Amino acid sequence: MKYPKQSIFIIYFLILILNLKSYSQDNVLINPSGVILSGIPFSVKIHIPENYIGQNVNISIEDYNKSYSIQNSDFKIDDINPGKSGKKEILLNINGKKYSQNIKVIPGWLALLPPLAAIILALVTREMILSLFFGVICGSTILYNFNPIKGFFKALDTYVVNSLANPGHASIIVFSLLFGGMIGLISKNGGMMGIVKIVSKYANSRRRGQLATSILGCLIFFDDYSNTLLVGNTMRPFTDKLKISREKLSYIVDSTAAPVANLAPISTWAVFQMSLLNVPFAEAGITNSPYVIFLKSIPYSFYGIFSLWLLFWLGILKRDYGYMYHAEYRAVRENKLIRDGAAPLMDDSFSNQDFGQTPTHWLNAMLPILAVILTTIIGLYITGVSNLDGSTKSLQNIIGNSDSYSALMWGAATGGFLALLLSVFQRILSLKDAMNAWLSGIKSMVLAALVLILAWTLSAVCEDLKVAEYIIGHAGHLINPVILPIISFLFAALISFATGTSWGTMSILVPLIIPLALKITGNNVDSQIFLASFAAILSGATFGDHCSPISDTTILSSMASGSDHIDHVKTQFPYAVTAGIAAMFFGYLFVGLGFYNIWMMGLILLLIIIFVMFVGKKVE
Repeated sequence: MKYPKQSIFIIYFLILILNLKSYSQDNVLINPSGVILSGIPFSVKIHIPENYIGQNVNISIEDYNKSYSIQNSDFKIDDINPGKSGKKEILLNINGKKYSQNIKVIPGWLALLPPLAAIILALVTREMILSLFFGVICGSTILYNFNPIKGFFKALDTYVVNSLANPGHASIIVFSLLFGGMIGLISKNGGMMGIVKIVSKYANSRRRGQLATSILGCLIFFDDYSNTLLVGNTMRPFTDKLKISREKLSYIVDSTAAPVANLAPISTWAVFQMSLLNVPFAEAGITNSPYVIFLKSIPYSFYGIFSLWLLFWLGILKRDYGYMYHAEYRAVRENKLIRDGAAPLMDDSFSNQDFGQTPTHWLNAMLPILAVILTTIIGLYITGVSNLDGSTKSLQNIIGNSDSYSALMWGAATGGFLALLLSVFQRILSLKDAMNAWLSGIKSMVLAALVLILAWTLSAVCEDLKVAEYIIGHAGHLINPVILPIISFLFAALISFATGTSWGTMSILVPLIIPLALKITGNNVDSQIFLASFAAILSGATFGDHCSPISDTTILSSMASGSDHIDHVKTQFPYAVTAGIAAMFFGYLFVGLGFYNIWMMGLILLLIIIFVMFVGKKVE
C-alpha cells in the first residue's frame, strides 16, 4: 500500500513538533541519571554550547537551589535533592535564560520491592526461577515508567542478556558446567565411590564426617567458588552414606566458602578487599599499605570467625537446633537425606543410575580433583605475573593481578579431560559411555546455571534501582563513633541480603564508611574503631550474602550439595543469625564502647560453646 505525499508531510511535521522543545533550547541538554527516588540525591549530566563556558548556572528543583561555575560544555552536577515523589521540573538558569526538563520522582520504598518480592515469593512457593524472574520483571517495570509490557521485554532483552554477556558471569557458568561434566565422569567410573570407601575407614561416624568436610572446606581457602563446588561434590556421596542431610552438607559447604575466603590472608577475596582501601587512603594522604591494614583487620572479622567456630562445635558436640535439627532427625531416623517433595538444585539422577556403584581406585577421582586445584593455582600465578605491569613480583601482587575466572575454567577443563583419559585408557568406560557421563554431569548443572543468571540479573536491577543508596540515605544519620562498627555491619548485612552480592556491597560501603572512620579516628588506621569498621563491612556483606536466597554463593552451595535451595536457606538461617548476633553485640558493639580485648574474644567463643550445648539437641 502506498502512502500519499501529504501523509509523509504530516508525519514529518508531527515529529518536528514533538522535538520542538529540544531545538528551542539552544542545544542545552539536561539528562538525569537513572531512576530518581524521593529523598535520595541524584545526578544530572548537562551539555551546553561553548559560548556559555565561564558563566554561572543555577539549578533548582522545588526547594533545592544551587549555583555552579561552568568550566566545560559537558559537566555533571551531583547530590541534587529531588524532594518528595511526583512529577517535578529541573530548571536551569544561565544568565536569565531558562531551560527545563521534566522528571518523575518515585517513592523510595519501591526500590526495595523487587528483591523483597523475590525473596518472599521464593520462601512461600519454593520456586526459585519463578520468584527471581518475578523480581526482575517487577524491578524492570518500575525502571521503565511502570509499563508492565515494556518491563517484561526489557527484563529479557536488556537485563538477562547483559547478565549473560558479563565476562565474569559467563566464566562462572562455563566453569560450573565443565566441573559438572567432570563430576559426572568420576561418578560413573567409580572413582567417587573409591574415595568414599577409603575415607570411610577413618571418618566412619557422623561426627567425623562433618568435621572432615569442614576441614576440607577450610583447606581450599583461595577461592569461594572453587571451595563450594569441590567440597560439595566430593563429599556428597560420603555424607550420604553417613546419613548427613543434604541441608547440613550445604550448610557446611556454604560456611567454609565465603567466611574462609574472607579471612584468608591470601585469596581472591583478600586482594579485592584490601584494594578497596586504595582510593580512600590516597584521598586522605595515608601511605600505609592497604594489605597490611587488611591483615590487621582480620581479628575483627567477627562473623567469619564466629560462624566457623559455631560450625565446628556443632559437629564436635553432634548437636543441632532450629530447622536443621528437623532435617538431621529426618536423615537419621527416617533415612531421608532430603524431604519429600524437595527440588534439589543439582539433578543428581545420573548418580542413581546403574553405574559408579562398584568402587574403582580412589585416584580415578582424586587425580582430576587435584588437577582442578593445581591448574587453578598455576593459572592464578600465570595470569597474575602477565598482568603485573611493572609492579613488584610479590605473592600479594601476583594474586591481585590474576584472572581468577580464566584460572577456574582452565582447572575445570583440565580435570574433566584427565577424568576422561583415566576412564577410557583403563577401560573402565568406553569413549561413548564416558562422553555420555560427561554430558549427564553438565545437564545436572543447568538448573543452577539458570538460577545464577537470574540472581545476577536481579542484582543488576537492584543496582539500577539504587537499593543501597536508599538504605544508606534513610539510615545514614544514625552513624556516630560509638556505634560506627555495628552500624557498618548492619548496613552491609541489609544491602547484601537485599541484593545478593557481597562484593558489590563492599564496593558500595567502603568508599562511604571508611572516610568517616578516618575522620573519627584522626586518620589512625591502627585504631580499633577503624579496623573494626572496615572488618564490619566485610563481615556484614558475608553475613547478608549467607542469609539471602538470591546470593550466588548460597545458590552454588545448594547446587554442589544436591540440596533444595530454600531448605538450605531455612536451615542455615538460624546458624547465620546466631553468629551474626554474636558479631554485632559481643564484637562490634564492645569495640565501639572500648571494652574489647583478647580476653573478651575468648569469653565470646566460650559462650558460643555453652549456647550450642544448651540449645542444641542430639538426633542420635
